[in-house]
Amino acid sequence: MNTSKILNVLLLIALVALVAKMVFFPSSSADSSSEAVMDNILTRTSVRSYQDKPVEDAKVEQMLRAAMASPSAGNKQPWKFVVVKDKATLSAISAQMNTMRMAEKAPLAIVVCGDLTNTFPEDGRDYWVEDTSAATENLLLAAHSLGLGAVWCGVYPLRERVAYMQELLKLPSYIVPLNVIPIGYPAETPTPKDKWKPENVHYEVWGGK
Repeated sequence: MNTSKILNVLLLIALVALVAKMVFFPSSSADSSSEAVMDNILTRTSVRSYQDKPVEDAKVEQMLRAAMASPSAGNKQPWKFVVVKDKATLSAISAQMNTMRMAEKAPLAIVVCGDLTNTFPEDGRDYWVEDTSAATENLLLAAHSLGLGAVWCGVYPLRERVAYMQELLKLPSYIVPLNVIPIGYPAETPTPKDKWKPENVHYEVWGGK
């Protein structure tokens, strides 16, 4: 048997093996993917200390893409994002708000905002809060999956914080900052908290087992 025939036989064997794996073990790759997703969710934690190392623009875009993939009421997508890398701005945020001291040492922060002109009227107006919160969680999970650390620092609904961030970032009055997310390569490894509490779960009605 010449070399070309041997190669063809080997390729055929490999193809048969691959098809057999897909037919008889179809869930193996899906199970692995599911485990990876759950692991990313359960191991994510707030990181407040960062290395003196810039975050690549490609990773910033990946986080923003993940944020914008979030669900939103009526598909309004009322989110807007301000990426802040300027050290003076990060220092100003840190100095003004005592819960955001870590911003000064972060290589960047992303401010997640809601656009009040792109939400529902009257009682539905505040759906923007739910929508931008969903976007924030996607952003945090994406950061973790990319080897980055981040922490959610609340702005809205505290009026003083909202006003300060609007002035600092020159936001229009209809753009409301929900939070500030300092991001960087972790300089600490905090242990994720196990927050599972069965007593918080009710079935069918309140108190249902």
